[in-house]
Amino acid sequence: MYFGGDYNPEQWPASVWASDFSLMREASVNLVTVGVFSWSRLQPTPDTFDFGWLDEVLDGLHEAGIGVCLATPTASPPPWFTRRYPDSMPVTREGVRLTHGSRDTYCVNAPAYRAASVRIASELAARYGTHPALRLWHVHNEYGTWCFCSHCALEFRAWLRTRYSTVDVLNDAWSTDFWSQRYAEWDEIVPPRATQYLRNPAQELDYRRFMSDSFLRHFLEQKAVLAGAPVTTNFVLGDWVPVDHARWSSFVDLVAIDDYPPDLAGRAFSADKARGWALAAGHPAGRWLLMEHAPGYSHTSSGLRRSTESLSSVASVYLDRGAVGIMYFQWRASRGGAEQWHPALVGFSSPVFAEACSLGASLASRSPADVSADVAVVYDEESMWAWQSPHLPTRVDYTSLVQSWHASLAARGPVDVIPVGAPLGGYRLLVVPALYLMSASAHEWLRSYSGQLVITAGTGLVDEHLRMTPDSLADLIGASVVERDFSPWLDTLAPLAAGAREGVTYLPTLDVVDLEQLTLNS
Repeated sequence: MYFGGDYNPEQWPASVWASDFSLMREASVNLVTVGVFSWSRLQPTPDTFDFGWLDEVLDGLHEAGIGVCLATPTASPPPWFTRRYPDSMPVTREGVRLTHGSRDTYCVNAPAYRAASVRIASELAARYGTHPALRLWHVHNEYGTWCFCSHCALEFRAWLRTRYSTVDVLNDAWSTDFWSQRYAEWDEIVPPRATQYLRNPAQELDYRRFMSDSFLRHFLEQKAVLAGAPVTTNFVLGDWVPVDHARWSSFVDLVAIDDYPPDLAGRAFSADKARGWALAAGHPAGRWLLMEHAPGYSHTSSGLRRSTESLSSVASVYLDRGAVGIMYFQWRASRGGAEQWHPALVGFSSPVFAEACSLGASLASRSPADVSADVAVVYDEESMWAWQSPHLPTRVDYTSLVQSWHASLAARGPVDVIPVGAPLGGYRLLVVPALYLMSASAHEWLRSYSGQLVITAGTGLVDEHLRMTPDSLADLIGASVVERDFSPWLDTLAPLAAGAREGVTYLPTLDVVDLEQLTLNS
């Protein structure tokens, strides 16, 4: 079992490091993530590298019996890089090129950025691939930075050529005869930037797919040069993230998530989702790692809130759902910077350190839990993306809807949250809430299931290109949908999502069926 968190020794003088190692031993810490945001320290100029301080840190951690999850620092390029390659900075939908001064200042499709990323990863691999402290490689940090620049436009066209072969096939998939959007040449296609009114929803969905594949390419380019330990990255969860984590899970050696939910139901949903991704990708027993969590606090709509629960009780939610470790952001609180008030295990006044020692000691003799669920809920990130489209007649909070079903079912026993395409053989009950987007393969997958199937309103409305598919589920539900009601009054049902803890669920839309055609069996 892993226990520890993000450790940023470069923010502190070397005189503090020995104290950190001692405190880590006291807390039974056995893994720390190092180097996530240290590119400017590791490569202070284009042609110089400074590994002396990192050598000392890794050697000290090893001597203290603490393993290292060594990160490639590519989430935050150093100032010299952005000064030399300004075209590698991200561009917003509105065409504004952002400037240096924060994290995530990169375009994942910029050639100079990709080359620099592989270079720093290669240097780290050559120096530390055989270091005895190395346990995991941690590529990048929380993939998800959007960009709409000219580099992205070129790569988007190349991605579309591979996906559609011809412009005519793309025109059909994107329904471009609507509003005179039909393309004659590939070069006419640009990313879905800011425009006069509603953007083409099929183009928008494909751009999220493209961004996910662009990030995956960046990850795999670094993974290819790393050696000596398993390779992963930390999945960040949220409806703004253009990453298909279910697909990505086949490419990481260990599924790892960052999770900052406000309540128990959110934590349980994240944990079961991570295990579902791992199961679908074929990772043994669906093992996964909680890479980041706020120690002693919860994230709410109004900011951080001190938790009334102990670290152990919070951790148990994840541990009971197959996590192989509990990691926090971060070990020692920062003195300055944009996250100086973020909670930490060791702070200027840290009431959670004693709790951390208790939790660490309990994990030292614990093995990962085996979870066996015969109930599953389907959660599809592409449908979540598609439900966000502003052209829809009603706003559907797809994640909250699926979570409400999960909470109701999880109150009665273990539940797997699985993606489309996951193995279905072991489930007696499969719940499919509002699976808006369904390709032909998704339909085939659903029809391969032989247990009890629950399908809610809002399922199977469109294909993978957002083209309507009326009555595509008629044979499965034994009825035809004759009307769909997206009335505004349905918005009043949204607060019922908060009742999920009491077993309440709600529907985002109503599908009106012809009851005379209803031929359901028992």
